[in-house]
Amino acid sequence: MQPPASRLAIASWALFDWAAQPFFTLITTFVFAPYFASALADTPAEGQTLWGYATAAAGLMIAFLAPVLGAVADATGHRKPWILAFSVPFLIACWVLWYAEPGSSAAIPLALTAFAIATLGIEFATVFNNAMMPDLVPPNRIGRLSGTGWAAGYAGGLVSLVLILGFMAANPETGRTLLGTEPIFGLDAGTREGDRASGPFSAIWYLVFVLPLFLFTPDSPKRSNLAPAIRQGLKNLAESLRNARKHRQLLIFLLANMTYKDGLVALFAFGGIYAAGQLGWGSIQIGSFGILLTITGTLGAVIGGRLDDRFGPKAVLLGALGLLMICGIGLISIDRDTVFFVVNTPPSDGAGLFTSLPERVFLVLGGLIGVAAGPLQAASRSMLIQLAPREQMSQFFGLLALSGKVTSFLAPLTVSLVTLATGSQAAGMSAILVFFGVGGLLLTRVR
Repeated sequence: MQPPASRLAIASWALFDWAAQPFFTLITTFVFAPYFASALADTPAEGQTLWGYATAAAGLMIAFLAPVLGAVADATGHRKPWILAFSVPFLIACWVLWYAEPGSSAAIPLALTAFAIATLGIEFATVFNNAMMPDLVPPNRIGRLSGTGWAAGYAGGLVSLVLILGFMAANPETGRTLLGTEPIFGLDAGTREGDRASGPFSAIWYLVFVLPLFLFTPDSPKRSNLAPAIRQGLKNLAESLRNARKHRQLLIFLLANMTYKDGLVALFAFGGIYAAGQLGWGSIQIGSFGILLTITGTLGAVIGGRLDDRFGPKAVLLGALGLLMICGIGLISIDRDTVFFVVNTPPSDGAGLFTSLPERVFLVLGGLIGVAAGPLQAASRSMLIQLAPREQMSQFFGLLALSGKVTSFLAPLTVSLVTLATGSQAAGMSAILVFFGVGGLLLTRVR
């Protein structure tokens, strides 16, 4: 057994999450996705549908390949060459997003293809980055290491979002950023260059901050060639699934986790697009909303941990799902003139951000969603620890990760199909509530 890695090696590993998070924060949710729906697609509903198709396609590929790649990572030993191999298409795809210009006939297919490729690249690189953890610290410190990386990711997303909103992405009408200044580098607000710059920005950010991983974090020695590693990985995966069937309570929990995690994926994939269509928000409003969600998500994770210790993970999970459903119903009841389906509100004449009642209610409900999302993810891991046999803990943690990915395409695809059938963003988003509800019902059957 090799000795634990140095602090520099561990810090360099944690920087991977810091490096990767801007893609999820800026492109997937709060900047580029709303730009796509509001400036490239003919209508926000069409934008929501198309973005959902791209998210679902990438999720389907991840579902098929991530478990095999995870097994390959365990069997081959070497991880950094794989991270490098998947980082290259990720960087190229992020950079290509800059060329998805308004008015270009190629903008929509270019944006969707680049987004899907970038998603695959960063998700697969993450598989191999996660596989490095057992070689860096003893087993009793893996949870702490995982939490450190998760916190670094939250911080990276927050900092990158502030930088984009404060210095690059500007309101097309005023030409000013969130800080009230003109965009740097002469970025043109009229052609949304600040929003499109989120692609190259994410690529440069990743390239700079992933370098310490390659320079200072040790890689484990090569243990197997690729072909036998794939065979062994598939064998191990089949064995894990057989073992799960022997533990009925654990299997029900994994099904519940699979269902509500799908809903969470869709909620964050479409949150910015939904706000752009229903409230007419631009990148500054949506980005500010993202900052709020990042802060409340971190706060929720801290509070949820304390509640977990006091009441147990099942109670925390059910409470979080209940809060998500209540807030989700509230969000789909809001548009520019209406709150809670029936309360009509006059348009606001005030200057500044979030001056109307629907916008303020949307902010409150969104903040509460952030509070619920953190505990939902943290308590899922705690729940598994209570249910899984101690001698098979690593194996079942692999199944927990698999259950969170294997159908990650389903909720985005459902949102897209319902939006397409109804022509309504709100109807499409309401499909997410079904995933939360079914996940909660399954969870009630877990003892």
